[in-house]
Amino acid sequence: MAVTSHVSNDGNKLTIAIKGRFDFSKHQEFREAYEKCSLKSPQVVVDLKEATYLDSSALGMLLLLRDHAGGDESDVRVVNSNSDVRKVLAISNFDKLFDIN
Repeated sequence: MAVTSHVSNDGNKLTIAIKGRFDFSKHQEFREAYEKCSLKSPQVVVDLKEATYLDSSALGMLLLLRDHAGGDESDVRVVNSNSDVRKVLAISNFDKLFDIN
């Protein structure tokens, strides 16, 4: 499976991991990964350690996740991105919307 998710033991953190290309083909899996969880005050971590590519549809999916998690009040973090993915996120000014590590 290219998109996996895991809720922490205390139920306060959802981690979504992407493997391979993060593009429109992952849309349904990605959306299901966060919609099936109902966290009270969630911290969402998108782990891109195994993501090799990110396109504009992936950026849109991240924005939809942010809206779902509470918009400006959300705590969504993007972690473990490689230099190419980090460059796309920086050019798109996503560092203003997400905590990117």
